[in-house]
Amino acid sequence: MTEPGEKTRIQADAADEARVVLAGARWRARSQRVKLYRRVLPIIILVLAGGTLTWTVFRTVMSGVERKASQGQEVRLDKPLFHGQDAQGRAFTVGAQGAVRDPATGHFRLVGPALKLNLGGRKVTEMTADGGTYNEQAKTVTIGPNVRISDGGSGFVLTTPEAVVDTNTGIITGSRGVQGAGPIGTINASSYAIYDQGERVVFNGSGDTKISGTINPSGSGE
Repeated sequence: MTEPGEKTRIQADAADEARVVLAGARWRARSQRVKLYRRVLPIIILVLAGGTLTWTVFRTVMSGVERKASQGQEVRLDKPLFHGQDAQGRAFTVGAQGAVRDPATGHFRLVGPALKLNLGGRKVTEMTADGGTYNEQAKTVTIGPNVRISDGGSGFVLTTPEAVVDTNTGIITGSRGVQGAGPIGTINASSYAIYDQGERVVFNGSGDTKISGTINPSGSGE
């Protein structure tokens, strides 16, 4: 016959043994998970690293393809010379050291543009600048900065940050200030317009440049 105290010890021993068995099972399960993680994690890291590298290479390749495609669509011209006539049949030429046709707009970006507008005879208006844009469809040439205009009609030499030439009418305009010197003295104005390819030059000013007048090729001013 088992004494009560002995029975309690037996139950306690059984409980301890069960706890040991359970702890061992948990340890083995945790050990198996650790082993699994040690095997799987490096593979996951390699996959992620490979995916990142692949994406980087893909974007680099695609960027190169897109850049080459864009360059392939551009039309580059070395020392181009465009010829034309205004509405009155007067000749003009648009030249440059180089030009690039923008495939998106069709405009020509000009490097070192040089324009000549011929009134006939020796009355030729010449214009140069650092850069510009030739919109063949709209019949306009916008040049600047550092524009220099040698006006064959009035005899004035003008400097201005920007000039816009309407090749259909032959009118040259600018609204960013202008300085010049010619037969009747010097000019400092806010805006200007050259009509009839130099036959008439109109200046307007505001603020410190309040000049307003017209110059014709005979040298008289208003």
